[in-house]
Amino acid sequence: MQQDDTIVAIATPLGRGGIGVVRLSGAAACSVAAPMLRLKHPLEPGRAVFGELIEPELSTRIDEVIVTYFQKPHSYTADDVIEISAHGSPVVLQHIVKLALASGARLAEPGEFTMRAFLNGRIDLAQAEAVRDLIESRTLYQAQVAAQQLGGSLSHTIQPIKKKLVDLIALLEAGIDFADDDVPILLEGTIYGHLAEVRAPLEKLASSFAYGKIVQQGLTLAIVGRPNVGKSSLFNRLIERDRAIVTSEPGTTRDLVTESVAIGGIPLRLIDTAGIRKALDEAESIGIRKSMEALADADMVLVVLDSSQPLAEEDFELLAQTAERKSIVVENKTDVSGHDLHGRTELKATAIRTSALTGDGIVELRAEILRQVQGGANARGELGIVTNLRHQRLVEQCLQALEAAHHAVNQRVPHEMLLLDLYASLRFLDEITGSTTTDDILNLIFGTFCIGK
Repeated sequence: MQQDDTIVAIATPLGRGGIGVVRLSGAAACSVAAPMLRLKHPLEPGRAVFGELIEPELSTRIDEVIVTYFQKPHSYTADDVIEISAHGSPVVLQHIVKLALASGARLAEPGEFTMRAFLNGRIDLAQAEAVRDLIESRTLYQAQVAAQQLGGSLSHTIQPIKKKLVDLIALLEAGIDFADDDVPILLEGTIYGHLAEVRAPLEKLASSFAYGKIVQQGLTLAIVGRPNVGKSSLFNRLIERDRAIVTSEPGTTRDLVTESVAIGGIPLRLIDTAGIRKALDEAESIGIRKSMEALADADMVLVVLDSSQPLAEEDFELLAQTAERKSIVVENKTDVSGHDLHGRTELKATAIRTSALTGDGIVELRAEILRQVQGGANARGELGIVTNLRHQRLVEQCLQALEAAHHAVNQRVPHEMLLLDLYASLRFLDEITGSTTTDDILNLIFGTFCIGK
């Protein structure tokens, strides 16, 4: 991508709308926009000006527009930026782009506005990636986490870790460079202490990815059980509408029914499955096979039991299959007088008692799902969490390099060789924020952005 020219793109989604925005960025943004505009007042930095979009050669009016001028470096890209807000007609917006191209602008590549913001030093790479996460957010909580990342929460978490690592490198370098000037050489115990101070927060950061991945990607939750235990009724309660067919006849559900919801801001893909029993016909057999596949593939499982009846053989089999999985046992139909399954050693867990018919226990079930998603940790209070697989791999590689450095100290390797491992770990941290990043990685990251951002 050329960084010294002026780029243009439609910045609002495709389709018709009340308003559409065309964005220009670059040194010639004002001069490119000028021929197509007839403004009531001259452009001023940070002010919106009313005017008309005109055909430059004929001076005929095409639309009424609002034009905002952001002067460098106080703009999204840190270059001069012009944003033209017109009525959201695709024909009008495309014509604005066409006029800009005729005046010397170039069509922006995907993510090029954000890449310019990164290259101009306005944001670091972790913040730039958070822009994409914010745009792709499906829940308010996802947007809040992405906004924290955009504000630099991850970068601020990494900064003191890098400082401690750089301090250790500087001490070792000084001991080598000034060995003849009575500069003390660091003792093994001191080096171990410095390494531990660097590793501890990095290990905490690495462990946050288990929750951060769920925040960004969500998870799949399969509802399994015998026929007629109330799986579909629970499914409908959790999604808060009648999506699955519910009848008193066992085996109504023959295929998988899926729906996406959010619990506590975490995206969940719920799967209602066919009742698991000895199949009565071929269609039910296929449905049961799909249920078992969904059970195997799900991130979390709800094992639904009928509290109005004694545990059956299929119940014990499902409990055994899910004993080592992330699972929740649900005793449904508590509105019906029946067996209290609490205290049964076969459950191997505290069950949530619910009535899909009355709604009793559904709040507690949602809370338990969220608790298991969070892993019991206060992850929501953590400002700097890892939600990006690229970041997670770099943190792990940094920890591996630090482990190699620890081993080098054990082996009494010369400090010159020890420094190679420390510099490697520093390089991995720099790649998170983009201090040292190849063009190939940048193109891969920004190529996933939408055009106009």
